[in-house]
Amino acid sequence: MNEAELRSLLSQNLKRYRQRKGFTQAILAEKMGISINYLSDIETKKGWVSPTSLVNMANALEIEVFELFKIEDAHPSLLKNIVNKYLDDFSTSMKISFEKALKDTVQKTRKNL
Repeated sequence: MNEAELRSLLSQNLKRYRQRKGFTQAILAEKMGISINYLSDIETKKGWVSPTSLVNMANALEIEVFELFKIEDAHPSLLKNIVNKYLDDFSTSMKISFEKALKDTVQKTRKNL
């Protein structure tokens, strides 16, 4: 997962947990001790957070820090990208394996002739 995907995951999960708690950005920012603009930047993937801010964020939302990065709570489009990357990697691996198996079979057949 690259930085952009990590920011997107945090952004989506943060917004989702904030809304589940019924918090506005102003309420959550106050609970975290940060500005509304900074919180907005995090939710729109423009800003990033320090470890201290992550802990404060999780405490304010009454969740564990790791929950802010859980993929199963991610937006469907992000999950789709992750699954597609896995499928591409899997397809490439299978192609290499099949090509090697075919080459080995051809070589063994030629030796037996």
